[in-house]
Amino acid sequence: MAGKVSGKQKSALSEEKDDMSFWGHLDALRGHLFRSVIAIVILFIVAFLKREFIFDQIILAPLNEDFIANRILCRLGELLNMPSICLGTLSLKLININLSGQFLMHMYISFFMALTFASPYIIWEIWRFIRPALYENERKHSRGAVLVMSLLFILGLLFSYFLIVPLTLNFFGNYQVSESVANQIALTSYISTVVSVTFSMGVVFELPVFVYFLAKVGILTPAFLRKNRRYMIVILLTLAAIITPPDVVSQILVVIPLWGLYELSIVVAARALRNSQETAA
Repeated sequence: MAGKVSGKQKSALSEEKDDMSFWGHLDALRGHLFRSVIAIVILFIVAFLKREFIFDQIILAPLNEDFIANRILCRLGELLNMPSICLGTLSLKLININLSGQFLMHMYISFFMALTFASPYIIWEIWRFIRPALYENERKHSRGAVLVMSLLFILGLLFSYFLIVPLTLNFFGNYQVSESVANQIALTSYISTVVSVTFSMGVVFELPVFVYFLAKVGILTPAFLRKNRRYMIVILLTLAAIITPPDVVSQILVVIPLWGLYELSIVVAARALRNSQETAA
């Protein structure tokens, strides 16, 4: 019958209805960015007002002997009869050499904390902007993407903060070229190290997500990742050897999660390739 509309025609009509002009997309993007900025500003104000808690209980906490990661490592060292694992109290003396240094660091950390806690919402806003451009099967295969990306980012932050940061501070804070040269660490240097190490590991934990999209467009394949697995293991072992004490246990604690992340990326790449083949079929 002439009055009936086929599925393809419905799909075409739906796509035509959903089409937006360049300015329409720009206006939609502006809305998503505006809401993201509002979320960051609100959390920035909260973090700024909670100065003592954020600095004493979070930023400077890895320097304390009773920091949870230090206690766990010391306990593990006792059980394994490997006292080198125990980091103890770091003998770091933080100093401020700029008149406005502490205020600027307060602003900087407030922004970093706001960005960190707002990241799940920001990822969700980005997803809301991208989602209409995806095909139905792509939407189906990418369900839960916001949750997965948020969880991976948060896991990366926690892994870095509770393990990588203490090990890094212990290594660089106690490293000396000569006993006659004492370490007096600038506050800006300490905070930039903590923030960069923590945030970069959060990004590293998004590796499966990056691999998924690279595999979807044919840049990466599971075979390539499997073939280069041994090189990645060497890189991870080298990284662990640099930032950890000279013992096997500490290196294993760092390497295993990162190696697991790489293996997960291989599985994700295989799934992305399979989804692409199903779409093409």
